[in-house]
Amino acid sequence: QVQLVESGGGSVQVGGSLTLSCAASGHSGSGNCVAWFRQAPGNPREGVAAIHQGSDNAYYTYYTDSVEDRFTISQDSAKSTVTLQMNRLNPADTAMYYCAARPNRCDSRSWGLVARYRNWGQGTQVTVSS
Repeated sequence: QVQLVESGGGSVQVGGSLTLSCAASGHSGSGNCVAWFRQAPGNPREGVAAIHQGSDNAYYTYYTDSVEDRFTISQDSAKSTVTLQMNRLNPADTAMYYCAARPNRCDSRSWGLVARYRNWGQGTQVTVSS
């Protein structure tokens, strides 16, 4: 059973940066898709970014359009931590951010689908003020 713990949330002003981390225990190794989702009050949970390591050892990443030029997802070599570097934050980025994992690779069609993930963290709050 994979357990996920997020950290790094907080409050920043518009244009600021935050780095979120997702620490995984019981991680089964390469090939797992790990994603960041976010949910603002009254809104559905949406995929922000996802990453997996392919059989060629390359990392494959996926982003929702609104963050693609501002956020960067990465995974450490031990595959125990996935980081989301968030730059040029704006109030629309305010939400609870969740880390999620599933025991297969990400793909462009399903990486952002909540129902495709079986493991979730408790979330970390990000607040961007103007």
